[in-house]
Amino acid sequence: MSEEPTVIGAGSSLADIPEGEWAGWKTWAGDAFEQRAGPFYERREADGSMVAAFRAEQRHMNGAGFMHGGCLMTFADSALFTIATDEMADSRGVTLQLAGDFLASVNVGQLVEARGEVTRGGGKTVFVRGMVTADGVPALTFNGIIRKVGKRP
Repeated sequence: MSEEPTVIGAGSSLADIPEGEWAGWKTWAGDAFEQRAGPFYERREADGSMVAAFRAEQRHMNGAGFMHGGCLMTFADSALFTIATDEMADSRGVTLQLAGDFLASVNVGQLVEARGEVTRGGGKTVFVRGMVTADGVPALTFNGIIRKVGKRP
């Protein structure tokens, strides 16, 4: 099992990762589910887009030795919000819909990343599509809908 990340400003907001493999990334340290499921990390790329990532561990694998589909979908669900960071601004949201197509297996040790785009936003409903890769190989395509439900405190 991996060590808990060292974070600055842990709580309900994003926390900076100051050292190790994920130095320069952020994580939702106050989200116990995402920390147990991942932990998942995110950062803004040089082109302004957002990327989410985590490292595949043995605990993420199914009985056949590949990453459990539920783990990939959980990551995709989290990645919806990372991809929609700018559209969500200071809003909270919930996932209304999430669908995915599995393309390839993911193995222990691989770097799992999600990138995508907001295909429609501007109101209370945000449409997102994206792709999860494992060491750069497409593993899952996904699309989802986020519903804004209020402002962040």
